[in-house]
Amino acid sequence: MIHAATPYLAAFRARWQTTMRYRAAALAGFVTQCWWGMINIMIYAAFYRAAEGTAPISLHQTVTYVWIMQGTLALMPWGCDPEIADAVRSGAVAHDLLRPIDLWWWWFCRATARILGRLVPRALLMIVFAGLVLPLAGLGAWALHPPPSLEDAALFALSILMGLVLSACIVVLLNIVTVRTLSPAGGNAVITPLSLILSGNMLPLALFPGAVQMLLLLQPFAGLGDLPCRFWLGTLHGGRAALALGQQAAWITALILAGRASLRHTLHRLEIQGG
Repeated sequence: MIHAATPYLAAFRARWQTTMRYRAAALAGFVTQCWWGMINIMIYAAFYRAAEGTAPISLHQTVTYVWIMQGTLALMPWGCDPEIADAVRSGAVAHDLLRPIDLWWWWFCRATARILGRLVPRALLMIVFAGLVLPLAGLGAWALHPPPSLEDAALFALSILMGLVLSACIVVLLNIVTVRTLSPAGGNAVITPLSLILSGNMLPLALFPGAVQMLLLLQPFAGLGDLPCRFWLGTLHGGRAALALGQQAAWITALILAGRASLRHTLHRLEIQGG
């Protein structure tokens, strides 16, 4: 069993080490996300001040929601694996077909390592800045606040882990689309706005009109951001928490099955270009 998993662990470790070398990119992304997070918070503060009635979530919760989304921005499936896209253009993707491995799991491990390598340093920096520096600077109202309980923190961690798996499954699907179309442009152009809007990154899903709330919560992108944020805020407990985690697990299962079926079909019709 260990011997069979060795190639996939090696792929994960190699991609993790490569991604972690880009420290300057991680720092630049962190600074950008801090700036964007502060702008978002100022906009929300203005709207809450001018709003009439009671919002589904408070300004205090919205501020924490913004920092969580900024800290986990790298969790979004921004597009296919750029190395896979280059390999498709050059014809080097044929090398992956010659390996004695399960190609779906190979790509999944690579995608997981790349996402995690970009996520960890930025998330840690964001926790330090928004959770420690801002309160010490007298900006506690604009700070990231901890989960209400250890149970909420544990549920958040589990939900983020499932969000990581969900994101990697989407990236593998984008890899397959790239292999079929011989270009990453189409898939990447579609997935970026979908991820940002439907995950709650642009606007918390709780602030969307009530008529579309159910549809927004049931779609797969909610598991990348909104559902983990709700666990952090402590708004999901008991049966609702189980349903949210079950929804993430169901989408992961569906994407794995769809991805593997699509990959088999794609490989039967694969055309290699370049050389």
